Amino acid sequence: MRIIDSPVIETDRLVLRVPRVEDFERFAGMFADESTHHIGGPLPRGDAWRRFLQMPGAWLLQGFGMFSVIEKSTGSWVGQAGPWRPDGWPGNEIGYAFHPDARGKGYATETCAAAIDWAFANLGWSEVIHCIAPANTASQDVARRLGSTRRGPATLPPPLDVHEVDVWGQSRAQWDARRTAR
Repeated sequence: MRIIDSPVIETDRLVLRVPRVEDFERFAGMFADESTHHIGGPLPRGDAWRRFLQMPGAWLLQGFGMFSVIEKSTGSWVGQAGPWRPDGWPGNEIGYAFHPDARGKGYATETCAAAIDWAFANLGWSEVIHCIAPANTASQDVARRLGSTRRGPATLPPPLDVHEVDVWGQSRAQWDARRTAR
């Protein structure tokens, strides 16, 4: 079964689309890596499968979720990014996670900019946030490049409340002003 009317967004180098089962191998590889400790990893394959199913479920039930990010030049799944709002979350998030071999290429900033544009145009959001572990300086750099600023600490809903996070964010007006200035 495919999710009806699922969006596809293209950037210069990437395609953003709803997750598909064939994305799972690379997703599991990403979550097997120690570097995912900021987002709940590393995970054994079975736990990665259950985590993978969250996004298609969000798309089906909420009408949005993180996109799978596909590299145009290779057709390879390189990560996930996009709108995310679980129950009890501190705001409308644009989240992101990328496979270790896709990091350092500017994909997170490119993808998140497209996802923010899509969320503001299609979801009626007035602001976006990013929940980032205080030690995750790479994600903080992405948030800064997107124009977000640190708003302070937040508590995620249980069982994630044991993880320390800072909320970074910006309003739609701030995003629009920044995009117009370019």
